[in-house]
Amino acid sequence: MTFFALLPDDCGVRDILTLNRPAGRALIEFHEAVLRQPSPLSPGERELIAAYVSGLNACQYCHGTHTVAAEAFGVPEGTVAGMLDDVDAAPVDDRLKPILRYVRKLTREPAKMVRADADAVYEAGWDEQALHDAVTTACLFNFMNRLVEGHGLKGDPGLYAERGASLTDGGYLQLLKYLDE
Repeated sequence: MTFFALLPDDCGVRDILTLNRPAGRALIEFHEAVLRQPSPLSPGERELIAAYVSGLNACQYCHGTHTVAAEAFGVPEGTVAGMLDDVDAAPVDDRLKPILRYVRKLTREPAKMVRADADAVYEAGWDEQALHDAVTTACLFNFMNRLVEGHGLKGDPGLYAERGASLTDGGYLQLLKYLDE
């Protein structure tokens, strides 16, 4: 159940995007550009960041959907939950951990970001494009978490599994069809 009477009870993000179709179209295209275009970070790593940021924000809908997508891209089951408990002990490539610490701080304490945070990412072997892509992914999901929570979406594990698999198989541009109905 959402907070908006004009949205269906089984509402998803695609329904919210129909409330302002031009903005919805731009947002879908932005998702595709951020999460699927070529990057030093794989689509699975970007979905992992999306799930992690959403978990930090306690956004059940985005956390559930993007955890499924990350796992479909090969992230081992349970990895995201472990990251939420302790990034340093999580079963994630050590090279990715500075990026995860960076996006955690950007999500929780953005005004406290310092050059040393970026330097830790560079020292792990990532370049500026990788850090930019991680920042953009974190920013997108901080935005999406607020969009989803502000509309009252919660979903359930079945929905997360369906939507996560759909995003993995078809990307984000497939969602444009919902704006054309």
